[in-house]
Amino acid sequence: MLIDDNPIIGKRIELVSTNDLYTKLNVGELGTIKFVDDYGTIFVDWDNGSKLGMIPGIDKYRIIHD
Repeated sequence: MLIDDNPIIGKRIELVSTNDLYTKLNVGELGTIKFVDDYGTIFVDWDNGSKLGMIPGIDKYRIIHD
């Protein structure tokens, strides 16, 4: 199930680190948060075209607040 009323949806996010061996994302990449699922996975449309989701507690990221 998607959680569409999460206040971080639409916020910008910056990748700090990930253990995903297959991603083409680099540290410092930016994206926009599209939705958060019931498990807390943050699904991102990265500016480079990637759709890799961030898993809290595993991936490291910074949510950019206005």
